[in-house]
Amino acid sequence: MIKVVVTGAAGKMGRAVVEAVTEDVEVELVGAIDQNPSEQSNLELKVKAGISFAGDPAQTIKDTNADVLVDFTNGDSAITNAEAACENGANVIIGTTGLSSGDIDELDKFANKTGRNILLAPNFAIGAVLMMKVAETIAPYAERAEIIELHHDKKIDAPSGTAKMTAENISLTLDTTPLPKDDEFIARGERVGDVPVHSVRLPGLVAHQEVIFGFKGQTLTIRHDSIDRVSFMPGVLLAIKRISEFPGFTYGLAKYLDL
Repeated sequence: MIKVVVTGAAGKMGRAVVEAVTEDVEVELVGAIDQNPSEQSNLELKVKAGISFAGDPAQTIKDTNADVLVDFTNGDSAITNAEAACENGANVIIGTTGLSSGDIDELDKFANKTGRNILLAPNFAIGAVLMMKVAETIAPYAERAEIIELHHDKKIDAPSGTAKMTAENISLTLDTTPLPKDDEFIARGERVGDVPVHSVRLPGLVAHQEVIFGFKGQTLTIRHDSIDRVSFMPGVLLAIKRISEFPGFTYGLAKYLDL
């Protein structure tokens, strides 16, 4: 049985992870971390898992001998939580987005220093991972590409981690000359590599992305839609069960899917 601690457990994604972990017979929720859980959240957690919220990830990992920490918090907390987990013997899965390149370097250092495994995944929806992989396959044949990503209005970072990762990967092989960088054309989206990325933030959305490829006389569009946060849970559970197989730091879920 894999013992799991969830940070950000009272948030929307955290609650979904708690639900998924408590329903899976191969894993066990042994800790839930949140700084300001409501009374209702406390009651729900007690009913589902027989535990109460805690505030200290390091102490909780020590007390429970947890195997994996799953983090859905914010950029600053994710790095602190990852360090605490690694130093106390737990592998780390991070779904928090908005991390900088410096943050990613820090995670790599934590993994190397402690011998623990860390996965940072911009998206846990298996369909989204496949969409990114298909985009990489198409890129060498296209002349241009642009990305439109759409998320709920509470998402802080823009562009999304998924859009950045997609744009970075397809820029490696996109058959194009670099676009001119001109601040005058701000409506053309933020440039990630050679790909303009357009971010939409509206109520009613969850997580959506279109990658539009342009060829002479034709276009090709691939799109992925997460219409419910439950779409991310199979990927989270897969990561929990397989993280011990992937030493060090891993960026993105594709390797866990053998892609």
